[in-house]
Amino acid sequence: MMQEAGVDRVIIVPPSWEGDRIDYALEAARVHPDKFAVMGRIPLKDPQSAKLLPRWRDQPGMLGIRINFARNPAGIADGSIDWLWAAADSASVPIMVHPPDFVPVIGRVAEKHPGLRLIIDHMGLSSKIAEEKRVPAAIAETLRLARHRNVAVKVSAVPAYSNESYPFRDMDEHLRRLVEAFGPQRCFWGTDLTHSHGKCSYPQYVTHFTEELDFLSDGDKRSIMGDALLRYLGWK
Repeated sequence: MMQEAGVDRVIIVPPSWEGDRIDYALEAARVHPDKFAVMGRIPLKDPQSAKLLPRWRDQPGMLGIRINFARNPAGIADGSIDWLWAAADSASVPIMVHPPDFVPVIGRVAEKHPGLRLIIDHMGLSSKIAEEKRVPAAIAETLRLARHRNVAVKVSAVPAYSNESYPFRDMDEHLRRLVEAFGPQRCFWGTDLTHSHGKCSYPQYVTHFTEELDFLSDGDKRSIMGDALLRYLGWK
């Protein structure tokens, strides 16, 4: 699929329903280090997990951590994972976070930990937000994070939140505003392929950005489609 779509490298995000296991993703990165890297999961209910972070990126293929609050916002809502932000900041471990409806919390985290590299997943959207027709308001919340230089955004999973078929024109204005606010150095293409599989082909995920978004320059596209993320996460 990568060869067909012209995708050179993939950052694997282990699925939430698998719990905290990351062995299969790390195996892929070990066998194909030129193709795969991992944003791993970490047990959030145990503050002792903070002890894992100083050597977290020593695991071959590991670039950082990804956490998801789309289905269970308990940790981000009650502050019980505040230990994670501090520990990741101290260990220089980047975090991808999916915080729909709790985006303002990430702003406070970014302000308190200016050295912590944070990436907002899927533009701060979720299936529930899309179903309730709250996409414009949610995008507005994400845009407010652009002032924090340590926050970036994944302009990913666009088909999942569009009410249209390819090329998802109802999302154009949202994408344009995000790129203008964060800049192409802090906007990262992605798919959420397994979640949106069937609405468009893998090559169309690519061509949506490379061929259909007229407001992007060639330099913007190079940054958004991979160069910027490689730099942000340190995948050489």
